[in-house]
Amino acid sequence: LFGGGRDGYVGMAGGFGTRLKPLTNECPKPLLKIGGKPVLENIIESCRRNGLTKFYISVHYKADMIMNYFGDGSSLGVDIKYIQESSPLGTGGALGLISQINHPLVVMNGDVLTSVDFSQLLSFHINTKADATICVREHELQVPYGVVQTNDYRFVTIVEKPTHHFFINAGLYVLSPQVVNDLRESKRFDMPDLLDQLVMDKKQVVMFPVHEYWLDMGRLDDLKQAELDIYDRFNRG
Repeated sequence: LFGGGRDGYVGMAGGFGTRLKPLTNECPKPLLKIGGKPVLENIIESCRRNGLTKFYISVHYKADMIMNYFGDGSSLGVDIKYIQESSPLGTGGALGLISQINHPLVVMNGDVLTSVDFSQLLSFHINTKADATICVREHELQVPYGVVQTNDYRFVTIVEKPTHHFFINAGLYVLSPQVVNDLRESKRFDMPDLLDQLVMDKKQVVMFPVHEYWLDMGRLDDLKQAELDIYDRFNRG
């Protein structure tokens, strides 16, 4: 999904959903249902509640099914335009097919449920004068064993079941107009590739921690969790 300012949003919905097979053999991932509605419809409704009403949706796999279901978005109270990938362009390549813009662009994976405050996210992006903002989520990983620390071959100590903290990619970004307008049409790339290039070019790339509800629905277990969460947490987010 892609969009701009508080009136726009871009969604990446062109993937094959291979991690969700066999469910995606006949149905594209954005149309898989949770809470009685397609995944993408839940995402659009959440964004609309945050004041985002103009959407670009990149499509490729079973694109006709997605476009036929959502149409121009009027039934959901939003405006939808489609970016059709003739061949897969990666998680960010469809950005090069967007016409020139003059506002920050919110970019989001089409399988992420979140109640993040988009107004705070956009304000942070603008106030930090960022060229790109990547949303991150804190993730803990506990080693289930005692970890032996050494100095060469000498034993130092054993740390029992240590917990390590990481920031993981939340699949949600904001890009400045200049970054989007400089992208080449139809060039395949993933969002991490773009961020790496911006860092190499000495651009301002910042991170925004997501503390609100967040779920990546890339696996079957995640869909089951989303079904449990959708009414209790996400819709009230």
